[in-house]
Parts: sequence; structure tokens; C-alpha cells
Amino acid sequence: MEFGVFMPAQQRGYHQTSRQVVNNAVEQTVTAEVAGSGARSSLGGRPGSTVMRALLCLVAATTLAFQTGAARAQTTAESWPNRAITWVVPFAAGGVTDLVSRKIAELLRTRLGQPVVVENRPGAGGIIGTEFVARAQPDGYTVLFASGGPMTIQPNMGLGKLNYDSLKSYVHVRGVSSANQVLVATAAAPYSTLAEFVAYAKANPGKLNFGSPGPGTAQHLAGEMFQAATGIKLTHVPYKSGSSQMTDMMSGILDVSFDYLTVLRPLIDTGKVKVLGTTGTTRLAALPDAPTVLEAGYPDAVSVGSTWVAVPAGTDPRIVGKLSEALATVLADPGIVADLATNGQVSIADKGPAEMGPFIVAETARYKRVIESSGIAAH
Repeated sequence: MEFGVFMPAQQRGYHQTSRQVVNNAVEQTVTAEVAGSGARSSLGGRPGSTVMRALLCLVAATTLAFQTGAARAQTTAESWPNRAITWVVPFAAGGVTDLVSRKIAELLRTRLGQPVVVENRPGAGGIIGTEFVARAQPDGYTVLFASGGPMTIQPNMGLGKLNYDSLKSYVHVRGVSSANQVLVATAAAPYSTLAEFVAYAKANPGKLNFGSPGPGTAQHLAGEMFQAATGIKLTHVPYKSGSSQMTDMMSGILDVSFDYLTVLRPLIDTGKVKVLGTTGTTRLAALPDAPTVLEAGYPDAVSVGSTWVAVPAGTDPRIVGKLSEALATVLADPGIVADLATNGQVSIADKGPAEMGPFIVAETARYKRVIESSGIAAH
């Protein structure tokens, strides 16, 4: 499967019309040639002028068809959006990506004046939904709430060939947020700090596990990085959804989990899990008593995940511009700003289309270095 510059369905329709015009003109040329031959044999006429007239008609008709197609494409971009937008979340409902994206989608609906329908397409650590958008028509009506897992981590994890390219298959419209993860344990666990957990894991090698929403997700990588940095061994238990993971976390099937505060907050507030620490370099304002892995002496365990909005490659730049401007306004909404802060996230909405490309290149390179230096294998 190849991915590159996609052409909207409408434009493909216009080009089909152009080809039909060309075919008709060619048929007319051939007919003229035949007629000219007949004229030569009976009347001694001049066929060259007839063929030339037909070729001139061909050029004129082709030019007109392409001009008409371009005019219609311009009208399509100028009228965007004039129907519902599908907002694809590559993870199951209830996870961190889903929870944040729904709030943004609702405000975007108000801003654009059209329905923004959230469609969850989970599976394979976000690959399925991410690939779905790469294959969609680049008409501005299929939008991806992108995540670092399938975009900047998976390409480095050796999980197999991906049917999309993080840079070539998309136009990255605007950044949303970056966030540290939180390491939590079951409420009854015999350890309450990062140091105690590491000591217990070393005394019980291979007996503890950790959960994630799937192989190659940011949560999976955080767990692998933590193991490599601390020298412990944990068994990875992948899930298809964050909600299922948290259910098993509460029931004691999982020993620890790495996830974002947006997902963990209800469990923390009700005492169903306890916080051991965070994966950032500075403490979260929302969890001021939770130490960071950097404080604990594990700088190689620092892990920060990001989200942003993307559309299929080939989307008209005018549509990209409109969407980017609308997102900038939505992400500046006081309710969204407060919600991000409350849930331990930092806004990266200042990154528009020009900044997102270099950002993704840098993030991919950073994870590549970490994965290779830590010897993290996909499993």
C-alpha cells in the first residue's frame, strides 16, 4: 500500500471529466482523419487543416475542463465545512486520548457550525485508527486526533511495517498537549514510593506486571524505559482499551500501570490506586507530593507524551488553515486550558502546521535514541 499526496474525491471526479473530454476530442480527430482520407481519394482535399482544427479543439476542451475543475475545487475549499466532520480517535472510549479529544471536538463543533462526530477506532496501539485517516479522502471531513504512540514511537519499535508514514501521509495541523505519565500501584501493594517499588521488584524478579493500552503506546514505552533505567524486570500486559486496563488495575490483576492523570484521577481520588511517582522532570502541580523519576535518580526513565490534530496528506491548504485557526481558538478556551492544567497536561497549541513537522521529527528521533540505547524490544 502506498501513501503520498492524496487527491480529493471531488477533484478526481473533475479529472475524470477531463479525460472524457480528451477521449472525445481524440475520437473526433480520428474521425476527421478518416474523413480527410476519404476526401483525398474522391475530391483531392486538404486533410491537414481538418486534423489541425480537431487538435485545436482538443487543447481548448482540455484547458476548459481543468479550469472548471480548479474552480470547483476552490469553491469546495471556500465552503468548508458544509457538513459533518468525522473526528477519529485511534483509541477506545474512556482513555486519556478519548477524554481530552471529546471536549475539544465539542467546542470545535460550536466554532465551525457543523457536527464533529467522534469515532473511536482502537486497536494495535493506535495504529488502526491512525492508518484509517491516512487512507481517507483529503477533503477536510476526516480528522485525526493524533498521538505520539503510533506516530513517533511505533515507527521505532520494530512492530512490523506500518502502512503510513508519520510525515508523508498527513498534514499536521496543530499541537494540543504534552504530559508526563503517572506510575500507580494497587492500593494494597507493599510499596508506596518509587524506591520501595524498585527494591521490591528486584527482590521478586519477573513476578510483577504492568499494563498498557497496547504494544507501542506511550504507556508501554514508559514501562519499558523504567525497567531499563532501574534494572528491574516486569511483565507487560497489553490491553485494547485504557478502561479495561484500569478495571484490572482496581481488581488487583495488574500490579502497576503507567498512564496519564486524566485517566487515573478518579482512581487516585477514591483511593483505589496509589501514586508512586511521575515520569517527568518536574512535579505536577496537580500532584505536588508525587516525586519524579528524575528526582529518584532515573533520568533515562523520563517520558512525556504528546497529542495533536492531523488530516490526510493532500488536504487543501486553505482547509488546513481554517481548521488550524479554529483549533487555536478552541485550545485557548479558558475551560480547555484549565482542564489541561488540572489533568497534568501542558498546552502545545502554539505549534501550527509549520512547527508540527519539525516537532514530530524531533520526537521520533528522541524516542529512537531512547529505544536503541535502552535495548527496548517490541513485545
